[in-house]
Amino acid sequence: MITDTYELRGRPLTSHMESYLGLDFGTSGARVCVVDKAETIIHEDFIAYTNTAKQSHLIWRNALHTLLKRLPTTIAAELHSIAIAATSATVLLCDKELEPTTPALLYFDNHARAESEQLKQLAPPGHIACSASSGLAKFLWLTRHTELSNVAYFLHQADWLASLLTGLGGVSDYHNALKSGYDAERLCWPDWIMHLPHAHLLPQVVAPGASITNVSSFVAQHFKINPACMVHAGTTDSIAAFIAAGVHEPGSAVTSLGTTMVLKLLSKQRVEAEKYGVYSHRFGNLWLAGGASNAGGGVLRQYFNDQKIGELSQHIDPVTNSPLDYYPLPRLGERFPINNPTLAPRLTPRPADDVLFLHGLLQGLSRIEAAGYTKLAELGASPLKSVTTVGGGAKNKVWRKIRERMLGVPLSVAEYTESAVGAALLAKRGLLLVKP
Repeated sequence: MITDTYELRGRPLTSHMESYLGLDFGTSGARVCVVDKAETIIHEDFIAYTNTAKQSHLIWRNALHTLLKRLPTTIAAELHSIAIAATSATVLLCDKELEPTTPALLYFDNHARAESEQLKQLAPPGHIACSASSGLAKFLWLTRHTELSNVAYFLHQADWLASLLTGLGGVSDYHNALKSGYDAERLCWPDWIMHLPHAHLLPQVVAPGASITNVSSFVAQHFKINPACMVHAGTTDSIAAFIAAGVHEPGSAVTSLGTTMVLKLLSKQRVEAEKYGVYSHRFGNLWLAGGASNAGGGVLRQYFNDQKIGELSQHIDPVTNSPLDYYPLPRLGERFPINNPTLAPRLTPRPADDVLFLHGLLQGLSRIEAAGYTKLAELGASPLKSVTTVGGGAKNKVWRKIRERMLGVPLSVAEYTESAVGAALLAKRGLLLVKP
């Protein structure tokens, strides 16, 4: 059994020039953001990974140390707290000295196909931890293919990086631990997981933003960081981006208009639907329900570059309905808001006028977004009240007006979208608190 064996506390900071540091370890590099008491960004930095296809703990550790070394001296000396966001389902085993005993398995790794099938026999139907790329499937694979005599901890990427700052291993947060099977509703590891071999290696799980402990004396001395600086439990990169967008109330949502379209909605109710790839993270006293369509900006770029999209958009009347009934998919198959792996893109007829064609594409994408939020409501989520937009598509004002007309709620564009900003805000605010 996992018990509360760690004392998650530290010394308070009395400085009047407090600053708060967030780190984001993404798929292409690591970014740092520091905010002050007013939550104004006072420092940012970024390091690209030298080989994104072969990420390793050495790359992450070097990036962490380099970003800390490059902090302005005055900021490092006044740091009040730190939080880290990283890619969920990226995991590793390490020893008591926090040295990895295996290569890290990245979030997209699917070696654990046999373990995935085993978990389907043990877990409740449709459980999020049953995919081959889940943290729990990787846990089984790692513990079966590793000499475990020196292994002390199974950690997610954000957990391990935080442990390098504190010297304390074995602590995670319930955002990163969700895909490892942690029960975010009952706030415990389920019994069926605790009966798995080597379950004692699983981390203690606390709330994102919870105070863990102060930075270690080595970190404080080596990087000239305030020794009273508190390290907080982290979160995933996608949730950190949601925090950065500044959404707080039930019914408030964030749409990410990138290559694909990702919807996240704050809800009073937890929503789970494996059929549509919908699941919920605990978010303070609310739930963050999400779904992702295969449609998105990637479809637009199959036909136009960004400059051309901008030029054509200027000639579109966003209050006029396009007669074109498109479902703009990049290829065969859709999961949300329609679950149909054989659904074909619907992109005909194509007018000779590119303005009319783009109008139909933008309206089709807007219709999918509206259907997505309707589907979340049908599944039991709080009704949609407002949408904040992030991603490249947020810049298109014409598209925004089309979306607003089809969604029937106010739209805004997020001032901040970087996960490092969200991590910095988590470091400042501590435990996630949202309006009931």
